[in-house]
Amino acid sequence: MATARPTPRPRPKVMRLSEAAAERIRDIIGKSERPIAGVRVGVQNGGCAGMSYTMEYAETINPSDEVVDEKGVRLFIEPKAVLFLLGTEMDYRVDKFSSGFVFNNPNQTSACGCGESVAITPAEPEQGVEQAPETH
Repeated sequence: MATARPTPRPRPKVMRLSEAAAERIRDIIGKSERPIAGVRVGVQNGGCAGMSYTMEYAETINPSDEVVDEKGVRLFIEPKAVLFLLGTEMDYRVDKFSSGFVFNNPNQTSACGCGESVAITPAEPEQGVEQAPETH
């Protein structure tokens, strides 16, 4: 008797977008003078707290990028950033004296006073994903 194979679970999204962030990205891309495939998001070493978030226009998809399609926006997550960004929500905030993208990251352990750099602990690879029991 054949046993049924379990249905694979969908992979969780590395990041999600608030409606404000999606609207701002759609607006920026819509005003671009060249074709833009999406926004590449990553992290880099530097700053007083150790790391900073990066964002740039992406004209092409790198084969190793993690692609997140949400609310009419495509994010391309750099492979080295996936575990640092797992579970993050990108928001766009407008305050009295500033406006900009904000990363609400559950892996962020601290930030410097200037707000330009952060300390991030990578998520465990299985965070937020239940492991299927082993079958023999």
